[in-house]
Amino acid sequence: MCNCCAEKKDIYLPAPAAIQEVKMLNGTELYLRLSMDGSPLEYVPGQFVEVSIAGIGEAPISISSSPTLGDSFELVVRKIGNVTNAIHNLKKGDKVGIRGPMGKGVYPIEQTKGKNLVFICGGIGLVPQRSFINYVLDNREDYGIVTILLGTRNPSERLFHSELEAWSRRKDVKFLETVDKGDEKWKGNVGVVTTLIPKIENELKDAAVLICGPPVMYKFVLMSLKEQEVTSDRIYLNLERKMKCGVGKCGHCQINKYYVCIDGPVFCQSDLKDVPEAI
Repeated sequence: MCNCCAEKKDIYLPAPAAIQEVKMLNGTELYLRLSMDGSPLEYVPGQFVEVSIAGIGEAPISISSSPTLGDSFELVVRKIGNVTNAIHNLKKGDKVGIRGPMGKGVYPIEQTKGKNLVFICGGIGLVPQRSFINYVLDNREDYGIVTILLGTRNPSERLFHSELEAWSRRKDVKFLETVDKGDEKWKGNVGVVTTLIPKIENELKDAAVLICGPPVMYKFVLMSLKEQEVTSDRIYLNLERKMKCGVGKCGHCQINKYYVCIDGPVFCQSDLKDVPEAI
């Protein structure tokens, strides 16, 4: 066997990773910082990993950190099934299996250099977007105006409080946040995330717009962007919610001619014009 074949990575074989830090971000989302036992995980914003627990199974999880973080990487896991329930029971020092990184359709890091960026995040959709946001902020001179819109169902479900506060204080970032329903302590905007879009009319001109959130959000966000005359070739959609096996074998994420886990999870809207069922 030649060296190139011997060194080829087995996409089905998990590699061990150790949990360096673990904490709850809210009532349902668990934050994990991990490091691989061997070489550091090399990834780009938009990719994901398959996290496995021996004897239970595995689940696809978006990478939330920027590659600029260093030798570790960050995940945020919502408790919704057997695997994620098991992940929520882990503690610092425990090991998990990692397959990946996976996904060829990633955030347009090179294509958007020098351009203005608008991030539209709905709830846990902030998690994968955060990878590119922090990459951009760590390479701030490479990009134009940065605008971040964040919508959450209620204040108790907000994520990364200290980062959101830091973004709101930055002079080189425009950060607008809203909640669907406030509480007695909430003093900010109330309403769905699309209510923020008319407030950034100038920022949307010639900007690349990156969207991630719950399925119901996409239709209304795209309608609002169309009203602002944002063309489909400037809109990028993260469809990570549809994935399962990560390698295009199970068919769970197939949308017509695309496999989200292989061809995505990030797609330019103009590439989806013939597959309306994708969004």
